[in-house]
Amino acid sequence: MPEQPYDDGAIAPTGMGGTMDLATAEGETLEETPDGPQGTGPADKPRSLWSDAWRDLRRNPVFIISGLVILFLVVISIWPSLIASGNPLKCDLAKAQEGSQPGHPFGFDGQGCDVYTRTVYGARTSVTVGVCATLGVAILGSVLGGLAGFFAGFSDSILSRITDVFFAIPVVLGGLVLLSVVTSNTVWPVIGFMVLLGWPQISRIARGSVITAKQNDYVQAAKALGASSSRQLLRHIAPNAVAPVIVVATIALGTFISLEATLSYLGVGLKPPTVSWGIDISSASAYIRQAPHMLLWPAGALALTVLAFIMLGDAVRDALDPKLR
Repeated sequence: MPEQPYDDGAIAPTGMGGTMDLATAEGETLEETPDGPQGTGPADKPRSLWSDAWRDLRRNPVFIISGLVILFLVVISIWPSLIASGNPLKCDLAKAQEGSQPGHPFGFDGQGCDVYTRTVYGARTSVTVGVCATLGVAILGSVLGGLAGFFAGFSDSILSRITDVFFAIPVVLGGLVLLSVVTSNTVWPVIGFMVLLGWPQISRIARGSVITAKQNDYVQAAKALGASSSRQLLRHIAPNAVAPVIVVATIALGTFISLEATLSYLGVGLKPPTVSWGIDISSASAYIRQAPHMLLWPAGALALTVLAFIMLGDAVRDALDPKLR
C-alpha cells in the first residue's frame, strides 16, 4: 500500500481506493464510547470486596427475606408492646390450656398466661442472648486467633493446644455442669458460658485467615517498608481476614439462640419468671397432647429465628467468597 506524507511530515496509509483518509490528519478526533476503548469508563473506580458483596446481597432474595425477618425480631425485642399490649406474667388459672379466643389468638398455657404475649416477649431474651454471645465469641476468638496466626511459633502452639482442650468439652454437658451451680437468674451467666465454650471455633477461623492474608504481597511490601507489627496486623491483615469470621459469627448467632433454648428446656439456663422460648417449650412439653398450641407457637418462633440467621449467614458467605462469585 503506498504511503503519503502528512503536512507535518508524518506518514499516513492510503485507503483501499488509493485515497488517503485524512479524518485524523485534519485535526478531527475519533469519537470514543462512554465505556472507553477497553469497555471500562475512565471515571469507574475499582470496587472493593465489601462493595461487591453489598451489591450481590441486595440482589439476593434469601438475604432480603432473612434480613426482614431479623429486622422484625429486633424491633419487637426492643419494643414488644408495639404488637403485644398484655403482660406476659399475668396469668389466670381459670383459662389454663384453653385455645384461641378473641384478643388471645394463640390461646393460654398451663398457668393461664397468654401464649401470644409470652411468645412476643420471649424474642427479647433469645435475641439478647444470641447477639451478646456472638459479639463476645467473635471478639475473643478473633483476637486470640489473629495474634496466634500473626506471631506463630510458640504462642501459636500453646493456643492450638488450649483450643483442642475446649473443643473436647461437649457444649450441652458443659452447660449442665457449669450452669447448675449458678444461682443468678439473669442472662449473663448463660452468655458467659457460651463465650467460654464458643470462642475456639472463631479462633481457628481467624488464625487460618490471618495466616493466609499475611503471605500476600502487600503485607510483605509493608513489612519491607518498615511498618510495625501492629500496623501490619490492624491496617493490612485484619480488614482482609475478617470476612470468614463475619460469616461464621452470623451463622453461630442462630446456634447460640438454639443453645439458650436447649439449656432453658433442661432447667439449667434461664429460669422463671424470665420469659423465654426455651422455658415455655419446657413447660408445654407435658401438655403436648392436651394443648399442642402451647408448644407450637414458641417452638415455631424459635425455629423461624434460627432459620433466619442461618439463611443470612449463607447469603453473606456467598457474597464474601470470591470463589463462589
